[in-house]
Order: sequence, then C-alpha cells, then structure tokens
Amino acid sequence: METLDVSVASIATIINKFYVYVLFSYKDKGLYIGYTTDLKKRLIAHVKGQVTSTRLRRPFKLIHYEYFISKVDAKAREKFLKSGFGRKQLKQALKRTLLKEN
Repeated sequence: METLDVSVASIATIINKFYVYVLFSYKDKGLYIGYTTDLKKRLIAHVKGQVTSTRLRRPFKLIHYEYFISKVDAKAREKFLKSGFGRKQLKQALKRTLLKEN
C-alpha cells in the first residue's frame, strides 16, 4: 500500500483559494470585476442584491474567472483588470463571449 506524501505547503494550497471574476450586466451591458475567496458565496450575494456596488446592475452572468493560490497575485490581477489597459485586454480576450451576450 502506498502512502501519500502530503506537505504543509500542499495542504495550504488546497485551503487558500483566491478568485478574480468578471460579471456581465444584462441591464447596462457593462462588466464588473471582483475578487473573493469564496466564488459561489459571492455570486449568490450578487444575485440576491447584497453587494452595494452591483445591486442596481442586476441581472448578471459570470463570464470569466481565474483561480489563484496567492492572495497577492489575485489582488494584483484584479487591479490590473480594472485598469484601462487591463480592461481593454480583457474585452479583447472575451470578445466572442461579449458579442454573444449583447
């Protein structure tokens, strides 16, 4: 019988989950870029109108998300995607998705 060599670092990798996500608003046709440690819970909060910044922009569709094991990397990616160049790059990468939604 084989034993698994599970290190503390690999367990931390499983526990530490950081997401950057993009929502498409059907109401204003705009994007919302966010960060969370619990994507499912955060999406439910958006749908229920519990997020002040998106409450009036519902309904939404999750069109993209990225998973990170580093909080610093996730926050940096969120900041980049919210920048002018990052948002432009994101729209270019998702152009077929955005055409389908509009």
